[in-house]
Amino acid sequence: MAATPGIAALAKAGVPHEVLTFDHDRREQSFGAEAVRALTEAAGIEPGQIYKTLIIAVPNGLAVAIVPATARLSLKAAAAALGVARASMAEASVAEKTTGYVVGAVSPFGQRRRLPTVVDSGALAWERVFCSAGRRGWEVAVAPQDLIRLTGAITADLRA
Repeated sequence: MAATPGIAALAKAGVPHEVLTFDHDRREQSFGAEAVRALTEAAGIEPGQIYKTLIIAVPNGLAVAIVPATARLSLKAAAAALGVARASMAEASVAEKTTGYVVGAVSPFGQRRRLPTVVDSGALAWERVFCSAGRRGWEVAVAPQDLIRLTGAITADLRA
């Protein structure tokens, strides 16, 4: 299996991880919902363990918000956690250029530039969480503590 930059970053850091794949439907536009369906049906994973990586625009640039794939991000909560006045969703083209990943496959690991990151505190309730491995249809399971440590994240309640 060819490594994505995200998988390579995990391996380089010596972080225990597991890659799961599913057949991505090119017509699908709700990538998080697709991952939840695929992983809960095929692998028996709890929907709450599956997280999405969102790129948000903040006054000084960009940041990363990692929330359950089944939840909506509270931009107000993300802004507060990051200590900024406001946040909005980044334009897809800007997110792709900055991270090196396509929308729907943005991994929190191995991005071109390390961005300020906030992870929903609910991740800490799980032994492991699943997030994009950097390719549509690829998810990687990691301990939430490793997700936080490797991304330099802070935690906060981010759900709307």
